Amino acid sequence: MSFLCPANLSLHPHPQFLYRSPNPKFPDFLLQFPTKPSILKLSGHRTITLRSPARPTKSSQHPFTWLKIAATSAVLFFGLNIQVCLASSSPSLHANTIVAAQEESIVTQDDDRGVERNVDNVQMNEDKELKAAEFENWKLKTFALSVPLRIVALRGSVPPSWIKDFIQSQGRRLRFRVKYLGSLENIFSDISTSFNKHNISPVSTVASDIVSVGDSWLSFAIKNALIEPFRGVEEQDWFKGLSDKWKVYLRRNHEGEIDPEGEIWAAPYRWGSMVIAYNKSKFQKHKLAPIEDWADLWRPELAGRISMVDSPREVVGSVLKYMGASYNTKNIDLQVSGGKNAVQQNLALLRKQVRLFDSLYYLKTFSMGDAWIAVGWSSDVLPIAKRMSNVAVVVPKSGTSLWADLWAIPAATKLETNQIGGRIRGPSPLIHQWIEFCLQAARALPFKQEVIPGASPSAIDSSVIEVPKELTKGKPKLDTNLIAGVPPPEILTRCEFLEPLPEATLSDYKLLIHTMQIPDPGLIHRIQHYILLTIQLFRSKHHPKVA
Repeated sequence: MSFLCPANLSLHPHPQFLYRSPNPKFPDFLLQFPTKPSILKLSGHRTITLRSPARPTKSSQHPFTWLKIAATSAVLFFGLNIQVCLASSSPSLHANTIVAAQEESIVTQDDDRGVERNVDNVQMNEDKELKAAEFENWKLKTFALSVPLRIVALRGSVPPSWIKDFIQSQGRRLRFRVKYLGSLENIFSDISTSFNKHNISPVSTVASDIVSVGDSWLSFAIKNALIEPFRGVEEQDWFKGLSDKWKVYLRRNHEGEIDPEGEIWAAPYRWGSMVIAYNKSKFQKHKLAPIEDWADLWRPELAGRISMVDSPREVVGSVLKYMGASYNTKNIDLQVSGGKNAVQQNLALLRKQVRLFDSLYYLKTFSMGDAWIAVGWSSDVLPIAKRMSNVAVVVPKSGTSLWADLWAIPAATKLETNQIGGRIRGPSPLIHQWIEFCLQAARALPFKQEVIPGASPSAIDSSVIEVPKELTKGKPKLDTNLIAGVPPPEILTRCEFLEPLPEATLSDYKLLIHTMQIPDPGLIHRIQHYILLTIQLFRSKHHPKVA
């Protein structure tokens, strides 16, 4: 746990009892203090305990008794003045001194002959009431405790309303910081760099409590010990309510492989699918049949009219689906009709059909009209399709691959450094509350309103998703078979997440991609392509053509 509170502040031993949350979904958490008598430290060396012993008889009084009584009264008066001063002092005082001054204290004063002295009971009761009132006022001060939560998220994946609503649900004592990065690759690269080059600072991604991770990066992150598993996840409400599909997919061993005996390494907060977008104006002009399935990509009339992401799993996977096999085929020769030779032939044909394999520029090529079809992730395609006119987006009928954005915990606790503060002792105790918040039914609203592309994790088990008309009223209607970002139920059953593959299968993938002879565009080619697209965009704005 990482807290910005003064040292030696005695807290309840369980981190979940640290503060009060007004959200009815969460328990009522309280800041608790020990009930045992406190120790008032003077100069850090001597401890004094105040108590009220029985009154001694006259016969036992020493000749110097009254002198000692006066000395005792002076010490007691001095001690009480210290307590009052401490209770009314500024917030900058050390927490252990404030607590000690405000708690009920009993001090013992014995002379060297063991004679005990009386303290006025009435005065002590008044002191107790005064200190109790001062303590109540102290608890109300905002400096009493703050709980940090630092998140690094993929830009555009978290609805802005989530941040606002979570802050309101947690109250003033939450110290919430969110940083957005442009791609999952950037997040992953930042974490990797911190471990490889030991370039670490308090603002490093690895110093955050929780980060966005793509499911395709999960296996590698686990295998390289870049993230750590969730502890005590079986007792968390958010995990109990999670679909079995997610639990199976996210339970991995330390090699990153799906394992029913493994641990939970991430929590989902958004998901979607691979889709095919096509320009209806071009299809209507040339009297072409609409796109419905993967097989349409091999139609001769569409040669050179397709742009596609350059992910090997997606490229080879599309061929496997076209051939009636699974994305997660582990032995191509045994599980696919015709084996690697047949897959290689279909890849060569697809190579002739696709104008551009490039995850960065495939949508620019599509939006400029150089390509009539774009194959990519729904998180990329849907925003572009909505800005264009007369575009349709479809999920192939035979099924497609699914993607997911996950929350994961960077493995900062294994770093031996003092550069990232309290994060080295473990992630914030609020991470489970944040995940619970993200998985609430109310958090699905931005997805249904199409503010953010994708769907809530709970939608993966929904047979039919109904979107109230008032949510989409006044918004342009997109021609698509997606329902609130989710493939239709009959297609969803044929969709699959990309599971980790054995090394032998990955070697087959590399060989198949190599035989396609897709040249690496290189930096110069990318710059030239970008300049060409920019010029075309400028011309289209100033000299629009009629389709």
